[in-house]
Amino acid sequence: MDNDVSAGSTTTSTLGQLALGLTLLAFGLGHTRVIDGVTAADSVSLATYVGGIALFVAGLFAFRDHDAFTGTAFSALGALWFTWGVTSDAQVSANAAGLFLLLFALVALSLTVAASGASTLVRGTYGLLFVGLLLLAIGQFGDSSGLAKVAGWFAAAGGLLAWYGATAALANWPTALPGRAAGRGVTATG
Repeated sequence: MDNDVSAGSTTTSTLGQLALGLTLLAFGLGHTRVIDGVTAADSVSLATYVGGIALFVAGLFAFRDHDAFTGTAFSALGALWFTWGVTSDAQVSANAAGLFLLLFALVALSLTVAASGASTLVRGTYGLLFVGLLLLAIGQFGDSSGLAKVAGWFAAAGGLLAWYGATAALANWPTALPGRAAGRGVTATG
């Protein structure tokens, strides 16, 4: 590869969204237990290597491409998945697990708020990740498996959005919702 040619942040973003989507989908479906015999623990390898390492590396490439938001998002989420994956069989209290999830829910909230200039798919992914992690944290604090299942559906939906966004970018599918006509008193500038 020529040193003067960069892969570009679009490629990095697509790779990162695909890694995030697959990890979130596996993690979420594991929590829902909708597939017989599949739990969140079954997504540990995927979370460690695809969600952790690949996403973190995609974040580093985004930083190289001067895309601070994507670099921050992918690096932080890569750290989340790697930490969750390598410590999944560690014996910690429910409150410690809840705190871990709550702290990363706050990271997801920051990403959601900071993604105001990003696509609807990106904002939706981070928003659903925030809700999923928040519900999982509350479920850990309150020992509620029912809340964990609901959280799993939010995480799975976020994974589907991220996966669709990556697939759409690769296949040149639409990624934006059609705009609506401006109503009375509404201008293009707001």
